[in-house]
Amino acid sequence: MQVSVENTSALERRMTIGVPAERIETEVNKRLQQTARKAKIPGFRPGKVPMSVIRQRYEDGARQEALGDLIQATFYEAVVEQKLNPAGAPSVEPKTFEKGKDLEYIATFEVFPEFTVAGFESISVERLSADVADSDLDNMLEILRKQNVSFEVVDRAAQNEDQLNIDFVGKIDGEAFAGGSATGTQLVLGSGRMIPGFEDGLVGAKAGEERVLNLTFPDDYQNLELAGKTAEFTVTVNTVSAPTLPELNETFFKQFGIKETNLEGFRTEVRKNMERELRQAIKSKVKNQVMDGLLAANPIEVPKALLENEVNRLRVQAVQQFGGNIKPDQLPAELFEEQAKRRVELGLIVAEVVKQFDLKPDDTRVRELIQEMASAYQEPEQVVAWYYKNEQQMNEVRSVVLEEQVVDTVLQKASVTDKAVSYEEAVKPVEAPQAD
Repeated sequence: MQVSVENTSALERRMTIGVPAERIETEVNKRLQQTARKAKIPGFRPGKVPMSVIRQRYEDGARQEALGDLIQATFYEAVVEQKLNPAGAPSVEPKTFEKGKDLEYIATFEVFPEFTVAGFESISVERLSADVADSDLDNMLEILRKQNVSFEVVDRAAQNEDQLNIDFVGKIDGEAFAGGSATGTQLVLGSGRMIPGFEDGLVGAKAGEERVLNLTFPDDYQNLELAGKTAEFTVTVNTVSAPTLPELNETFFKQFGIKETNLEGFRTEVRKNMERELRQAIKSKVKNQVMDGLLAANPIEVPKALLENEVNRLRVQAVQQFGGNIKPDQLPAELFEEQAKRRVELGLIVAEVVKQFDLKPDDTRVRELIQEMASAYQEPEQVVAWYYKNEQQMNEVRSVVLEEQVVDTVLQKASVTDKAVSYEEAVKPVEAPQAD
């Protein structure tokens, strides 16, 4: 077998492979002999059909099958011989494909980039630390109560946090527009669910009252056809309901699946959940800074095949998340290219760090992570046992732990500053940068 390789770009390789005719004929004859043992042809007993008849009937098919298998086999033999690491399936173009002659074909493909991860010392990380104070716990209990608020109809003017049952009709230039009307909808004043001014315009309204609101849609409104336009909303208030917060009692505690029936026990369980959330938030923020630093310090070119595969994976996830009748390939690739590129780059860089430092998942950390996740359930021992019986789930946990070990490896060399903050600041999501 003859092999030559041409570098057509930083990652693309054009490999010409020659396969001797003798090897092709050997593979063709092997298939014809297998066919002869089981072929059923009128006038001949099974296994007694003359090879000339077998060849006449089946040689073309056997040759096509042999050539396909040989191209696959010789391609992988060639990349091993040339010490190449393909990043995707090759595009194959036959040069000679005639019976009795050597087979020659061209395989064009991309390889994984070869690089060494560096620049650890240039990475700066701010590591937050915080505690769950009693005031944080009190705030969380109030949030939980508000999330389970009930409403009772009252005979008074509407206030912020009241729930109104309303009918409304929206018009632009005297014409009703799509999505601008509703009947019997529930609206909590101050929730920010409607466009600016809508909810404020209903404060003080009573049941049976009609109000006309002249409002302007924000310039960045999601429906571009309405963005920046002025509309008139005629709103009829059907009922006004005041909020009633639930008592912190056994009935309330049971809604959260907590066995404790007293306030102190409930506070203890909520604190545990808050502390778990705090640890995860701090860990996540450190990880994001490390990954951003690795990307900035190690610009690499990614194979188009990997990028395309990741875009398609994100398309599928988007369809699964949002539903509808749309197919993944109907979503524009541009929507996902930036995220896909970051994922692929990080995947390659993290894999290279694992290789450079010979990292392997730490079994103790794997078990600790499983126990941490299981602690959120009522029967943690059963959850732990389930993980250890499910190899796929175990591999996912090992991947998470290995990524954590990559972060720890980088932190040993990076510039790390510790900062004490409040619980609220520690768990607050990092705001995405605004587009120009």
